Amino acid sequence: MKYCSKQVNSLPPYLFSVFHQKKKELQEQGVDVIDLGIGAPDLPTPSFIIDRLAEEAKNPSNHKYSPYEGCLEFRQAVADFYKRHYDVKVDPDTEVLALIGSKEGIAHLISSVLDPGDGVLVPDPGYPVYQSAIHLAYGSMISLPLDEANGYMPLFSKLTKPDLQRAKLMLLNYPGNPTGAAVNLSTFKEAVEFARSEHLLIAHDSAYGLVTFDGFKAPSILQVKGAKDICVEFGSLSKSFNMTGWRIGYVAGNKDLIKSLSIVKSNMDTSQFLAIQKAAAAALNSDFSSVKENNEIYEKRMKAVLPALKEIGMDVKRSRGTFFVWAKVPEGYTSQSFTQKMLEEAGVILTPGPAFGSGGEGFIRLSLSVPSGRLEEAVQRMKKLMKGGS
Repeated sequence: MKYCSKQVNSLPPYLFSVFHQKKKELQEQGVDVIDLGIGAPDLPTPSFIIDRLAEEAKNPSNHKYSPYEGCLEFRQAVADFYKRHYDVKVDPDTEVLALIGSKEGIAHLISSVLDPGDGVLVPDPGYPVYQSAIHLAYGSMISLPLDEANGYMPLFSKLTKPDLQRAKLMLLNYPGNPTGAAVNLSTFKEAVEFARSEHLLIAHDSAYGLVTFDGFKAPSILQVKGAKDICVEFGSLSKSFNMTGWRIGYVAGNKDLIKSLSIVKSNMDTSQFLAIQKAAAAALNSDFSSVKENNEIYEKRMKAVLPALKEIGMDVKRSRGTFFVWAKVPEGYTSQSFTQKMLEEAGVILTPGPAFGSGGEGFIRLSLSVPSGRLEEAVQRMKKLMKGGS
């Protein structure tokens, strides 16, 4: 296409926009489609956050430009959250930056760090945006293998010397999208030690850090001694407070990496609407009872779904985090053939594992972020289709 740069023209279509188009086409044909493909919470934003937004939206001073780094109230709320939740001290002036959602922040960090040809270790399977951002920054993606047998923890031993010599940055994501894998602090300690030995920087995507089950509390990589020397961590209010459309997140950690990111952002945007930042501060300063209630709902949905999936021949394990189910497809199917069958014959959208990297073949990702009744109907459709041999 003559209107696109070579980098944009060579970028594959964003997976979930493709699913959205297919869903629209089926709906126009009269198909009742149940979308278990995309991870957007169906639960409402807590009313106290909306009330704070409404209050702040009436204040004329909030309709001016935000400081580039975000308002102090929000950055202080992030710092207080880290101290309260993780016992980690971060300086709200130099070690915290407001983001227009963590997705934006991760993409801009990658472009702020990489020179053309620099390598990035990317979880495989992992969030597709990592690969897109590296491509647009003229970087080079290096697969960081994760597998089921190892609990989807990084397999550093499988990285080659040439790959490590060209790598500059390592991306991590726990609890993980798409696998739902959660790790203990020991995994982060190993990652920091490895990164130090190989002269790497680390960016940890903790978008699902507060979406956890069974009493599990996901650690922060910043809890590792000395992690701030080489690490930043991204957080989002989208998944934990059901604020996807609000586009508000943050990054905390190494002040030099944050400074580099802030330079890119100050040339690209002027932070988020101040009223949204202040409402987000109210969320982070809350007692998190709404987060706990959300997690209880997702956990209940997971408990209802897993037995039905096992009944149709899918090998699936309960996760400790995220609102995703990562399941092996039944024998005789590839990820693509199974998801296509479910879409065309059951009207259920699932995400094929290879959308998240070659390590995802043989798996599908199913989202629990739909109303319980629709989720149950989707699973029953799948069951009926597989049991009937259609």
